[in-house]
Amino acid sequence: MSIKSFHNYYGGREAAARSGQTFTSENPTTGLQWGTFPLSDAADVDAAARAADSAFNGKWGTLSHSARGRLMMKLGDLIGEHAERLAELDTAQNGRLHFEVTAQIRATQGWMYYYGGLADKIEGSVIPLDQTSVLNYTLREALGVVGVIVPWNSPIFLTVMSIAPALAAGNTILIKPSEVTSASAIELAKLADEAGLPPGVINVVTGMREVGEALVAHPLVKKICFTGSDQAGRAIAARAGERLVSCTLELGGKSPNIVFDDVNLDQAETGILAGIFAAAGQTCIAGSRAYVHASIYDELVERLVARTRKIRLGDPMVTATQMGPIATAAQLKKNRDMVARAADAGAEILCGGDLADVPGLPHGFFFQPTILQHASASSELMQSEVFGPVLAITPFKEFEEVAGMANDTAYGLGAGIWTRDIKRAHLLARRIKAGTVWVNTYRAMSYSSPFGGMKASGIGRQNGIEAINQYLQTKSVWCELGDEIADPFMMKV
Repeated sequence: MSIKSFHNYYGGREAAARSGQTFTSENPTTGLQWGTFPLSDAADVDAAARAADSAFNGKWGTLSHSARGRLMMKLGDLIGEHAERLAELDTAQNGRLHFEVTAQIRATQGWMYYYGGLADKIEGSVIPLDQTSVLNYTLREALGVVGVIVPWNSPIFLTVMSIAPALAAGNTILIKPSEVTSASAIELAKLADEAGLPPGVINVVTGMREVGEALVAHPLVKKICFTGSDQAGRAIAARAGERLVSCTLELGGKSPNIVFDDVNLDQAETGILAGIFAAAGQTCIAGSRAYVHASIYDELVERLVARTRKIRLGDPMVTATQMGPIATAAQLKKNRDMVARAADAGAEILCGGDLADVPGLPHGFFFQPTILQHASASSELMQSEVFGPVLAITPFKEFEEVAGMANDTAYGLGAGIWTRDIKRAHLLARRIKAGTVWVNTYRAMSYSSPFGGMKASGIGRQNGIEAINQYLQTKSVWCELGDEIADPFMMKV
């Protein structure tokens, strides 16, 4: 299989790294090299940032809000039309199931339509004052160039979640994709040009950590939107704070899935399995901690283990496959090491726990879907994000007990509650410190509903009307309408 070659894309043109250097990505299903990309540095970031700033101060900035919105909707149409092709690029680089990625990418059309529709509904206010001769009003204005740094697990979906409100607000975009999954972001930028967005509105520079650091530090970048680990998020926030620019940070999670004794066991079983094993557990909202009422614990655990052992691992391009590989060799090692350390510390492995042999794919990065019990609440497994198909399950007896268990981590991104008692569900939803709480469902998301984390899971919100306000700044305008101006030097005697 030939190795594909890609270039940076900014100002409406392809560009190699100015150093001429490249790096190579791998296909986690085969373990073989897949594509080459520019190994960019600060000089490339500077060129792309200038292209984005030129577009902001040029044609994009002069378009009416309605015209911007229509172009966004056109881009949404093109993303939908090219969803399968974009999904093939992502699946080849991160191992996500192709049909799942295709559906996810098609869903982003809704994001582009929603925010395209909001583009001409950004309004200021007229402020009532005691001085009747003074008109005071506010303008809501774009920030400028927005830097977007996205991870490898859902590249197009997470990129669109970030750029849609920023574009609707009138900003331009500079994307630094993960070095694991750079291809689809480049293709997205090309589709933006095809949709009629002016060159330089969406720009992409590939590379390693140096590119992200240069983007965060660049004086033309007026805001950072980052999705990734909490360690990286803290470093980005600190650097952005030095420049006094804001951040939207969607960081890690260690989400609890809580099952009470009055549930429909079939629904709870499906919800827990989907919450942790969908996308091989490589999602920030993975329900990696399950708390099950003691009275149904043994029965539900038995069902979960039996179903988990039947999960079909394989080529993510094949429809019958239920779980693909881990995205990188480093992440595969992390999964294996964390499970081994948990077992050494006393946790019991009920199923899985090691590398998986998949026929026909001897070099693929496959890990067995894993369930453990009896892990200590203070252990690494219960406190740190695995980002893999690893579920830690624990019994509980009382409402107050499980409320404390749910909140006993540094994270607060999502949580699931499974119960038929609606009063209990709402009371617990108020107690849990998480940005999203699902009741009798899990992983539901919409462009119209705010999403983000509490505690170490992030700052700010994506999705919904709330998100667009994070890409705007308010200007207050004062206008004296009378004929007389107050003179501070005319003192009464």
